[in-house]
Amino acid sequence: MKTILLLTASNIFMTLAWYGHLKFKFLEGKSLFIVILVSWGIAFFEYCLMVPANRGGYLSGEFTGYQLKIIQECITLAVFVVFAWVVLKEKLAWNYAVSFALIMLAVWFATAFKPAVPPPTH
Repeated sequence: MKTILLLTASNIFMTLAWYGHLKFKFLEGKSLFIVILVSWGIAFFEYCLMVPANRGGYLSGEFTGYQLKIIQECITLAVFVVFAWVVLKEKLAWNYAVSFALIMLAVWFATAFKPAVPPPTH
């Protein structure tokens, strides 16, 4: 659960870094260079959460690398749906909802089955 919470928090920062500048009033009229610097500053906090989430989830044996990536992508979409609705004022169209459901199905497939354990290499 700690891994999922860290991934969620990190994705909130990343969504703000990638898309927040589209609505941040203080960046209106600023150069692209300034917008990029502000986005990098926000993304720093994403990394401060994403790296421990991935390390903890992987090194504990809780998740494989593939599972972490697929879960992270699903969380990214969930965070973006809320951001698009609340900040960008965009509605979730049916085709986006179906696409999201298919991604959720991918998460289930990725985590529902334990990967085969490779034979010892002694």
